Amino acid sequence: MTKDLPPLIDRFVAAVNRGNTEAFLACFPADGVVDDWGRRFTGHEAIRAWSDEEMIGAKGRMTVNNVEQAGNEVMVTADWKSSFYSGPSRYVFIVDGDRIREMRITAA
Repeated sequence: MTKDLPPLIDRFVAAVNRGNTEAFLACFPADGVVDDWGRRFTGHEAIRAWSDEEMIGAKGRMTVNNVEQAGNEVMVTADWKSSFYSGPSRYVFIVDGDRIREMRITAA
């Protein structure tokens, strides 16, 4: 487990860093949402298409720097490196039970 990450978010980071699309998608419910700087992708098909280009398909790696949690919201600041974009990023996860209802990506 990555230090201080809730288990669900730890599974998410591990799936991304392993390049495991199926494990990555399993972190979201069927109607989950990714909001990447205002571009919204809803549902596994849309999230997969986005990830194939900009996350897992871009050989992305997250190095977690900080984690803050308040209720069902987990904010992670991380260094992101991929063939699509590299740099500091903030990920805000809205957790619903054992799934990520929404993940928002913004500037760190």
